[in-house]
Amino acid sequence: MTPRQAPLALLVAVTMTGTVALHIFVPALAAAALDLHTDAAGIQSTITVYLIGLAGGQLLYGPLSDRYGRRPVLIGGLALYLAGLLLAIPAPNLGVLLLARAMQSLGACSCLVIGRAMVRDVSTREDAARKLAILVTAMTLTPALAPAIGGVVSHAFGWRAVFILLALVVAILGTLVIVILPETNRQKVALPGAVAVLAAYLRLVRLPAFRAYLIAGGCGGTSLYAFLAVAPFLLVNRLGRSPQEVGFDCLLVVFGMVAGAVLASRIASRVSILRAARSGNIVCIASALALLAIDRAGLLQVETLILPLFLYAVGVGILSPNAVAGLMNVDPHAAGSASSLYGFTQMSFGALFTAAATAWPATSAAPVALTLLAAGLIAALSLRRG
Repeated sequence: MTPRQAPLALLVAVTMTGTVALHIFVPALAAAALDLHTDAAGIQSTITVYLIGLAGGQLLYGPLSDRYGRRPVLIGGLALYLAGLLLAIPAPNLGVLLLARAMQSLGACSCLVIGRAMVRDVSTREDAARKLAILVTAMTLTPALAPAIGGVVSHAFGWRAVFILLALVVAILGTLVIVILPETNRQKVALPGAVAVLAAYLRLVRLPAFRAYLIAGGCGGTSLYAFLAVAPFLLVNRLGRSPQEVGFDCLLVVFGMVAGAVLASRIASRVSILRAARSGNIVCIASALALLAIDRAGLLQVETLILPLFLYAVGVGILSPNAVAGLMNVDPHAAGSASSLYGFTQMSFGALFTAAATAWPATSAAPVALTLLAAGLIAALSLRRG
């Protein structure tokens, strides 16, 4: 089987799986906090730990997959992911759950890095933007559907059932990878030392175009995590929603990313990558300003919270695939390293944005709005200077 015959559907499924454990657990946060006798800040740290693991792990998987091949490294990552899920099921306290979440994230980030790199392996330069737009469109279904599924499962069977369901999904996906996924990296390179790896990353970061898309994509891709971490407490405690309704509220918000990514794929052949990225970011900034104005005017309701967040997500859906396509095309021969560096930056920003939004009590939407506004302005400055 040649690299061109690697099934795109499976590559998309692999990449989507990388953040499922992050989003599916969101509606169950309040229930888990009660069961484990911890407070909101303690259980929200499971989101931050997951993001930190996703960030750090991605710096390793890119160079490893460039040297040893995508397939064996992906299989190892999926095994670690599954082990973390199995550890979380009987977790007796917050400490064990945090360890399990760290294992999950370190394994799951292999899906993100290697999935993107494999798509780039089987694509021409001209076709990369279209396929990556398809990939991002599919990936947005994860944060759109996962919270709703998590809300239903946790409401019916308890929060631990969320990890049982996800363990079954990862086990099935790992089996499919072993059975039908071919190796797509046909130009393996020697594994450099830590200094050489750092030098390779610095070489990419020194390129103005790469740096612009890297920062903009990092800001756009994970800024909504700030809302997802706060959502169960803001929607339940302030707006009176049930945990099951929280999952569907999150679905509505993140579905905006699906709409934006579909739009991005349709305009990919007619609008330049830079122009499309800037357009999406403008939508993000305007939506964050609208949410802040609504909150300050005392008009915050479920509808007035969800609508601007939905529009913000549309902007993210336009910005993210164009940022990914832009930075991956800067040096196609370093696709694995570029994907690692992007994933590290994206999840690092996500952890910072989540920490910023959760540092204040979830009694208003102002912390979320200010966090999203800051992300949009940083992305705008990066795209302008790059």
